Amino acid sequence: MSTRSATLRQDQAGFTITELLISILIMAVIGTTFLVFFKSSFFNYLNLQTDATALTQLNTQSARVATVLRGTTGITSVAANDFQGYSYFYPSDTYVSVIHYYLSTSNGVTKLIADVTPMSANPPVGSPLTAQMRTYTIIDNFYQPSGTNLFTYLDSSDNTLTLPISDLQTIKGVRVSLAAKGSNNSNQAVSVEVSLRNRKTNL
Repeated sequence: MSTRSATLRQDQAGFTITELLISILIMAVIGTTFLVFFKSSFFNYLNLQTDATALTQLNTQSARVATVLRGTTGITSVAANDFQGYSYFYPSDTYVSVIHYYLSTSNGVTKLIADVTPMSANPPVGSPLTAQMRTYTIIDNFYQPSGTNLFTYLDSSDNTLTLPISDLQTIKGVRVSLAAKGSNNSNQAVSVEVSLRNRKTNL
């Protein structure tokens, strides 16, 4: 009888301290592993979203800049990160505008800017309406990889012209290189080449 009572008391005994500690430790390891995996996956997703957004913006803006440059009727000045000429900024414009693309850096942040000055009529008749100049930010946070120019100018054989260019009539095409800083120090870059088919020689 006493043996049976002792066995019953043993069967009804709870977890020992050691068993509880082992259970807590196992749960902590599983919880930590899940948390690390979830955090890593979540931040990877955010980084992919950031990179995708940056690349989409670059593609959109490169297409926009290419469209404007493709309609260029005359070039007034060029540099590695600077382009100014006559073109239609909006398809609905009656006359061309003076389009000035350039990089502007403030507080360590570089932006791609476009100054658009309407003309009273197409050149050589019209004159710039400077009071109506509008400034547009094309890319808010522009990243320029080392050794890469915003604009590369090409001759009729698609050869790169050396800056400075004394005869602007030799420019037959422009390569536009846009870039943005992605996540984990990765770079998002888009390059588009534009043929200047609408240029006139009597401006």
